[in-house]
Amino acid sequence: MKAFLSAVVFVLILAVVAGVALDRVFSEQADDAFATSSARVGEGGAIETRKFSGQ
Repeated sequence: MKAFLSAVVFVLILAVVAGVALDRVFSEQADDAFATSSARVGEGGAIETRKFSGQ
């Protein structure tokens, strides 16, 4: 029973540490991640701003 509880605690700690690391270290804004000449990033490329009717 001790081994199971230790494993559960370890997995929970690992999940929290991984979540914090992914959020703080590996995250970047979409403007920076997709900054190519062919990518539409920002309000100008949004469907709502272009008044797209969907038909």
